[in-house]
Amino acid sequence: MGCLGVCGMFLGLFVLSPVLKAEGNTPPNILFVIADDWSVHAGAYGTPWVKTPSFDRLASDGLLFRNAFTPAAKCATSRASILTGRHIWQLEEAGNHMSRFPAKFKVWPEVLHQRGWYVGMTGKGWGPGVANDSDGKSRLMTGKPMQSRKLKPPTTAISNNDYAANFTDFLDQAPAGKPWCFWLGTLEPHRDYEFKSGVLIGGKSLSEINDLPKYWPDHEVVRHDMLDYALEVEHNDRQLGRVVAELEKRELLSNTLIIVTSDHGMPFPRVKGYAYFDSNHVPLAIHYPKGIHAPGRVIDDFVSFVDIAATLLDYAGIAASDSGMAPMVGESWRPIIESDKVGQVMVERDHVLVGKERTDVGRPLDQGYPVRGILTAKYLYLRNFEPTRWPAGNPETGYLDTDGSPTKSYILELGRKDRTDLFWKWNFGIRPSEELYSLPEDTDCLNNLAGQEASRPIVSELSKRLLGLLTAQNDPRMLGKGDVFDRYVPTNGAGFYEDYMQGKMPKAGWVNPEDFESGPIGLPPQRE
Repeated sequence: MGCLGVCGMFLGLFVLSPVLKAEGNTPPNILFVIADDWSVHAGAYGTPWVKTPSFDRLASDGLLFRNAFTPAAKCATSRASILTGRHIWQLEEAGNHMSRFPAKFKVWPEVLHQRGWYVGMTGKGWGPGVANDSDGKSRLMTGKPMQSRKLKPPTTAISNNDYAANFTDFLDQAPAGKPWCFWLGTLEPHRDYEFKSGVLIGGKSLSEINDLPKYWPDHEVVRHDMLDYALEVEHNDRQLGRVVAELEKRELLSNTLIIVTSDHGMPFPRVKGYAYFDSNHVPLAIHYPKGIHAPGRVIDDFVSFVDIAATLLDYAGIAASDSGMAPMVGESWRPIIESDKVGQVMVERDHVLVGKERTDVGRPLDQGYPVRGILTAKYLYLRNFEPTRWPAGNPETGYLDTDGSPTKSYILELGRKDRTDLFWKWNFGIRPSEELYSLPEDTDCLNNLAGQEASRPIVSELSKRLLGLLTAQNDPRMLGKGDVFDRYVPTNGAGFYEDYMQGKMPKAGWVNPEDFESGPIGLPPQRE
């Protein structure tokens, strides 16, 4: 489920930041480009069936990150971490999808605006959810909305928002001599897709795909679905190219810090809404000619979205302690950006934390599926705190944690024919309390090593490290208060399970009608 960023009146006078006055330096302009549901599929990453020349150019002239991750693979939760520099378990209600964003958590676009920056956005900002200030007024979480310019999209499923033209309007209105920050949040490649558009409109071939995940069946329905996704990624990339061309035209490119990424993995089963490698792994390129003195580098450091707030405040010349934001766990990427090293730049950046709470409705009492995990170059260790719950949502209410798609419906049909079908179990089945996967030979995360005798020392070490970090971050799950996340009322779909079971038939526009099972199904044995 997705939604546009929160909009409202853009108030307040522009006052030059005291920090900028004191330093006498002009900070870079900031362009933050975030796609919706884009996995690491780009030419720069070696993907032949997705053409991304604009992203590839920025990566080639800037930096390409191979180990960038979101802490939580769902729209609102991922974006909450981006905006605050905190993990979802440190954000109270904002740790859930479809939440009320606590007024106590200030976000970096608000800080920049208060310090005299001209801040705008187009497309999707933070959401879905409700974000009000302490007076109940709607917050501009990502800046002044610029949404008026439209285009004719390649398919009926693609947004008609002309992101690049809206950015041009923003630049036209930007006050001279003031730094600016623009959040460009494309709605692509979020679902829906126009089925077979990748072939019929994009001219693609099913045989182009050379990296089909092993947790999906190799079927033409799945391949078409992936190519339809690719078409939307390419639409996003064309918009990015127009934006960069506009910066070049105005001679602003050299002093603009550009970050291009996605909020989480693709909207397919076992990716979006889960906590596996593909769920949280995101593309990331950074371009800043005045600040990158050794462009073209490929970076292997493990970086997280919790670092973005610290990075942008750093370049803006604003001390985190002076920002009014809650203490951040993330750290600035500036030492990496300004280094001349390739590969692993900072040895201490050897892991990221991932997890989830409620990423959608559809379980009894609006319960979530709580997970915490630690990901390193060698392993992904996951702790599932409620392993008797259905990880993708209850079968009888359509597995709502997974967006509707031809791929989802096909795999569900396999499961209805045979509940021992591996594809159904991998994508929708019950999970054990602990999971351990050896990376990179098993990035699909299919061979769970957690129950093997030989893996016990690794599980013990990673579990201790994970729980220690979570305890230091005051995770309610470590304090015996994890049920607080289940008690937060969703802003959309509250009571879905109970309504559905009583025959009230609530709307679920993000899944296909055939995804709903005829009734509850028995819990199969856990797959170790």
